[in-house]
Amino acid sequence: MATHRRRRRRRVPRIVPFLLLAICGVLFFRWSNRSLQIEAFTYASPRLPEGFDGCTIVQLSDLHGASFGEDNAELIAAVAAQDPDLIFLTGDIQDRYRKTPASYTAAIGRAMAGIAPTYFVTGNHEWAFPDVRELKRALKDAGVTVLTNEFVALERNGGVIFLAGIDDPNGFADQKSPEALAEEVKAAADGGFWMLLAHRNNYFEKQYSGLGADLVISGHGHGGLIRLPFTDGLISVERTLFPSYTAGFYQFNGRDVFVSRGLGNSGPSFRLFNRPQLVTLTLEKE
Repeated sequence: MATHRRRRRRRVPRIVPFLLLAICGVLFFRWSNRSLQIEAFTYASPRLPEGFDGCTIVQLSDLHGASFGEDNAELIAAVAAQDPDLIFLTGDIQDRYRKTPASYTAAIGRAMAGIAPTYFVTGNHEWAFPDVRELKRALKDAGVTVLTNEFVALERNGGVIFLAGIDDPNGFADQKSPEALAEEVKAAADGGFWMLLAHRNNYFEKQYSGLGADLVISGHGHGGLIRLPFTDGLISVERTLFPSYTAGFYQFNGRDVFVSRGLGNSGPSFRLFNRPQLVTLTLEKE
C-alpha cells in the first residue's frame, strides 16, 4: 500500500518582515532627504511692470553643504532645466556643524552664475565661520552679486524693479538696519515694485513685513523639518513646535513672503515628508 509523505511547509522566519520593513524605511528616509523636489509657484501683482511679466526665478536655500550628485551635478542640471531669468541664493549654503569649506559655496555660486544672474544673501550659518568677508569675495569672483544690506535695479523688456538683500541678524553689530535699507530702496524705486531677500522666515511677521517690500523671499525654516497633513511643519529649527511661515506664501500686514523649504539639513536634523525643494517662482502682471 502506497503511502504519501506530507511536505513540510517552510516557515518564513519571523525576522524577515521586520527586515523588509526596515529596508523600506531606510529607502524612504533616504528619498525624503536626498531626492530633489522641483516645485513651481506664481506670484501675481498689479504693481509688477509689464516687462517682468513671466520672469522666472529659481531660489536655492539652506543647502548646508548637501550634495545632489557628484559635485552637485544633479542640482545644477535641475536648475539649468528651469531656464531661469534670475537665481536667488537665500543663505545657509554652508553648515557650521559640517564645517563646509568655502570652496563648496564658491563652486555653487560659479555654477549658478553660469546659468543666470545670481544674487546671494547670508544666512545665520555663514556667520558661524570666521571668514565671511573672504566668502563674499569668493562669490563675487565667481560672478555672483552679493547683497550686503544693499540693493540693485533690475531691467527686463523695458521694465525696472528693485532687488534688495540684507545680511543675517548674526552679522556685524554696526551693520545697516533693514529699516534704513528699506528707506533707501523706496526712495530709489519712487513707489515702484521691489523685492527683499532676507534669510530668516521667522522675522517676517515682527519686522520684515513692515519694510514695504512687495515680496520678501526667505528660507531658514526647513519646511518645519517634519510635515504632517494639515500642519505647517511640526518643529522649527529653533526646536519649537508647530511653527508658521515654513513653506510657500504667507501674508501679514498687507505684505507677502515666500518661504522655501530648503535643500539640506543642519547637524543631526532630518526631513520627513519634506523633500529637498528647488523652487521656481514666476512673476506675473495681474
